Amino acid sequence: MKLGFIYAGQGSQHVGMGQDFYEKYSLYKETIDNATESVKNTTAMDVAKLSFEGPTEQLSQTRYTQPAMVAFAIGVTKLLQDNGINPEYACGLSLGEYSALYSAGVLDEATIMDLIAKRGKYMEEASAGLDVKMAAVLGAEREVVLEACQRATESFGGEKIVQAANFNCPGQIVISGDAVAVDKASASLKETGVKRILPLNVSGPFHTKLMKPAGDALASEFKNVTFEEPKVKVIFNCLGKEKTSDITIPELLEKQVQSSVYLEDSIKHMADNGVDTIIEIGPGKAISKFVKKTTPDVKVYSIDTVEDFETVLEELKA
Repeated sequence: MKLGFIYAGQGSQHVGMGQDFYEKYSLYKETIDNATESVKNTTAMDVAKLSFEGPTEQLSQTRYTQPAMVAFAIGVTKLLQDNGINPEYACGLSLGEYSALYSAGVLDEATIMDLIAKRGKYMEEASAGLDVKMAAVLGAEREVVLEACQRATESFGGEKIVQAANFNCPGQIVISGDAVAVDKASASLKETGVKRILPLNVSGPFHTKLMKPAGDALASEFKNVTFEEPKVKVIFNCLGKEKTSDITIPELLEKQVQSSVYLEDSIKHMADNGVDTIIEIGPGKAISKFVKKTTPDVKVYSIDTVEDFETVLEELKA
């Protein structure tokens, strides 16, 4: 067996996530309690209380979602590692990339939580006052979507933009940007025969150049952080593969917040390099569906609950 971890991204959070882990495993409880301490200087939140009790509206705000999601991911990763389960490859969807870096030993727990609190804050600030939208385009080829986005952006003289933000799996691409440009691209896509375009409940134009202020702010933060060499192979969002020696991890993280996420390519890269089993870590099971659509022959598990976790332990150890 060759194992890969994939970490969930923003949007799969839900009230109650991780509560069963918190009540059963002291290692997980310690992680969540430490997370509250690590983020307090940037974002005042009780990670356990907000994750378990909500309200949903607050948990869905970027500055709160990101620390809660990453704390969940780190807690589950530590439980897997404590049981001798480690990946050969790791990646994550958007903010999940930070959890992948934790699993690879690139950044420690406290540093990750501090950075992710700042990332959520900077992304929320970059979105403030903008009329923006994200939408999932279903059943269209990449070239068709990219051309529609380019035409819509050009029609506004570049003053309003729409970009392909996420290549999730075959037949699912998320577009993002100024609301009027997203609407124009959507209308154009429907004219070409695309039947399903679903608006997403998000608060910012993530993974577009509108997030450049957040990227710039993160670049300043990274100057004070030590990034260790990965102990496992990390696949980066904006590459869809491992990095080469001519680019650094901080450069990729700065770019990631304002560039497309190549999740489909990342999944294929794992499979092409022999990964036959993938564990999705995070609330929800969206990425597991992407894996099945992208590489049907790869065995995939998702860990959302204690029951999921114990099933994975039982099956992998068997």
